[in-house]
Amino acid sequence: GENGVDGRAVRVGTRRSQLARIQTDSVVMMLRELYPDLRFEIVAMSTTGDKILDTALSKIGEKSLFTKELENALERNEVDLVVHSLKDLPTSLPPGFTIGAVCKRENPLDAVVFHPKNCGKTLSLLPEKSVIGTSSLRRAAQLKKKFPHLEFRDIRGNLNTRLKKLDEKEDFSAIVLAAAGLKRMGWENRIGQLLGPEDCLYAVGQGALAVEVRAKDQEILNMVSALHDADTVLCCIAERAFMKRLEGGCSVPVAVNTLLKDGQLYLTGAVYSLDGSDSLKETMQTNVTYPHQNEDGPNDDVQHVGITAKNVPGQAQEAAENLGVELASLLLSKGAKHILSVARQLNDA
Repeated sequence: GENGVDGRAVRVGTRRSQLARIQTDSVVMMLRELYPDLRFEIVAMSTTGDKILDTALSKIGEKSLFTKELENALERNEVDLVVHSLKDLPTSLPPGFTIGAVCKRENPLDAVVFHPKNCGKTLSLLPEKSVIGTSSLRRAAQLKKKFPHLEFRDIRGNLNTRLKKLDEKEDFSAIVLAAAGLKRMGWENRIGQLLGPEDCLYAVGQGALAVEVRAKDQEILNMVSALHDADTVLCCIAERAFMKRLEGGCSVPVAVNTLLKDGQLYLTGAVYSLDGSDSLKETMQTNVTYPHQNEDGPNDDVQHVGITAKNVPGQAQEAAENLGVELASLLLSKGAKHILSVARQLNDA
């Protein structure tokens, strides 16, 4: 239709937090540029993860903490697409849903924000027994090992809340957050230290935005697929396949680092015990340079770990997925299952 798909507005679901709104606005802005004739409406809602603020995420044990309510709205046809941080989306989506777009990734690294009194320091320069806030088992496990003189404590809440807790109280010397979120909020100047792969591998999908749609909604799927960034898609398929094969989630420390260079995709993956003392880490690579074949026909909606990307060569997606699976299998053959099940039990306890 003239003024929207079927002459109606395209409704975009989002969480209410400031960061979620900024992320959703950025996606809607790209869509408005691509489709100036369409009308886009933003529908904001609260999720379980936004409401339960007194419990560590890893303890709640619910995979779809920040996504369930949004998916329910999608299922009931109340919205047409939903914008998420890709790292919040489980590697297996509920039936009937797919990730129709993965936008170009922002810096995926973790960043340290220091209490004003520690301005100019780095983690290694903080005094003995300084307390670092993070609710991520993955970050804590890696940093405990790397900086044994520091202590790590849970900190929950959205970005605004966590920064406030850091600045206004003396409880924390620093907190660790995703650089991407800080950048999107316009708080890049608060980053005191970026943690490179040698310090801390990042979370699967970190820094990338995902647009979730109804798998059968061809119109919307075609519309959002223009937002796919091919390199990000391939990196994130490999990362998600790695995580899925390990059966990892919020409650176990699994971390990755990907690099796409000269047609080669390099994936580093690792698993850790909760205190970081026990770990396994390996790197593998694969070629992802394939021509784009016209893949119309019955297999044109093939999903790779929940992602539908028609405009990225299918063979490249397959290669990326296989890379993740093979790397996870290698770690499992070296004892990753034991490390992860101990971590899971300790966390549940």
